[in-house]
Order: sequence, then C-alpha cells, then structure tokens
Amino acid sequence: MAKDRSNRDDFTAPLKRLLLGVVVLCLAALFIVWRIDSPRVEQFRASVIDRIMPNMEWAMAPVTGLINLVRDFQSYERLAEQNRELRSELRQMQAWKEAALQLEQENARLLDLNNVRLDPRLTFITGVVMADSGSPFRQSVLLNVGARDGIVNGWAAMDGIGLVGRISGLGQNTSRVILLTDATSAIPAVIQPSGQKTLVAGDNSAAPILDFIENADLVRPGDRVITSGDGGVFPAGLLIGQVAADPQGRLRVRLAADFERLEFLRLLRHHGTERVTDPGGLVLPDGADLSQSLEGAGDG
Repeated sequence: MAKDRSNRDDFTAPLKRLLLGVVVLCLAALFIVWRIDSPRVEQFRASVIDRIMPNMEWAMAPVTGLINLVRDFQSYERLAEQNRELRSELRQMQAWKEAALQLEQENARLLDLNNVRLDPRLTFITGVVMADSGSPFRQSVLLNVGARDGIVNGWAAMDGIGLVGRISGLGQNTSRVILLTDATSAIPAVIQPSGQKTLVAGDNSAAPILDFIENADLVRPGDRVITSGDGGVFPAGLLIGQVAADPQGRLRVRLAADFERLEFLRLLRHHGTERVTDPGGLVLPDGADLSQSLEGAGDG
C-alpha cells in the first residue's frame, strides 16, 4: 500500500506542472491572437465570442447583479443627499415665505394708511404700536409718540380703514390709546343711511354695543356706523364699522379696524368743532351793509 501511494504522488506533481504549462500556453496564445490586427483573426475572434459568450451568461449573472446592486446603492445615496438638500431649501423657503407675508401685510396696512380719505382740514401723525395692556378689563395700546410730538388727549386714533380709539394718557415720548372695545369708551355715532344717532359703548368684547338708538326699527344689519361729531369728541364722518346683531338680538358694531394686527395708528389732529355765535356772519362778512347787499342783488 505504501508503494502505491508513493507512485500516485510521483504522477500527481508532473501532471500539475503539465496542466499549469498548458494553461499558460493557452493564455499566451489567446493574448497573442487578441493582439493581432488581421481580418482573418478578427473573424476568428468574432466566432469565438459568438460561441462562448452565450454559454457564459450563467457565470456573468452574479457579476451583473452585483454591479446593478452597487449602482442602485450609489443612486440611493444620491437621492438621500438630494432629499436632505431639498428639505433644507424647503425650510429656507418657508422662512422666506413667512417674511414675505409679514412684509406684504405691513405694506398693505401702510397703503391703507396712505389711501384713507379724511377731511382735508385734518392733519395727522403716524405712530407705531409698542405694546398693549394685556388686561381683559382695560383694552389699550401704547404708541411711540407723545407730548414732544404735539399729541393731545382726546385725539382720534385710526388704522388704515376705521376708528380704533382715542388718546387717553400722555408722556413725553409715548401715549396710550383707549380702544373702542374698552368698557370706559363711549363714542357718539350716526348710523347710515337712516341717520339714526347712537352711542357706541365698549364692553370689553370684540363688538361694542349700540346704545340709545333713536329709532331701532330703521336700523338694519350691515348699515354703516360713523362718528357724528357731537360734543366735539371726534371729527364727524370717521368710519367705525357696520351694524350687526348678536345671538340675543342686541345691536352691535362689527368694527372696521383690524384689532388683531394693530401695528401703525394714525392720530388725527382735531382742535374741536368751531362754534357759531353769530349765524348772520355765515351769510355776510363782518362790517358789510345789508341794504347795499340787497340793492346789489336787485340791480343784478
């Protein structure tokens, strides 16, 4: 048995060397054939490829799958990176959108302040709202203008559309505006088109009450409410809001001013209504002769 094993070992080593030499010669021949530039050799190479490659698809399938898997993974990494970039850009766009909306709202309010139609005899000062009282029992706001700017107690404060309140309390650099919704506020008003006079009284709610209406039967929801100018409190004709009815049927005012976004207020310089002491002076100037005026009218 030992002799048979030694004989097998003697044949194995030369056989391995022979196979290795054959493989090397085949590879060398294949390299040489593949490097020869000849039409016949090119046809030979094409025929070899046509015969071998279809039969090698089973061997190439794992390699092809691995390559596709690597490509898919690289594509997934690129998609994940693009997703992160898009999320970052989306957050920036949301921040820009919020800033743009705030600027648009501020611009709209400033345009409203510029376009509001008032009595040309009334001048105004625009102030910035600094803070509010924060109390449900006293509704007011602070402005950054005061006595140094010529502000006087009682002046009307408006936003871009409607009346907001009146000045009540002055400092050198600041002033306080009592809002129409405050319980201490009471404004003489007129309801249009019926011409009914009323009193807009705040009750710490978003819609002040209409008190002391002359004839409530002539008032309809949706009618305009403006200041009457009675008592010299406010100039006449300032828009307050529209008539509305609450669930209990009581008439209230839906305010035209946007009390949720008070940022700029216009303070109207109002020096009171001129009192008429001599009605005749409205027809004839001082020192004019009535007889001469009558003669001139007759000659005409």
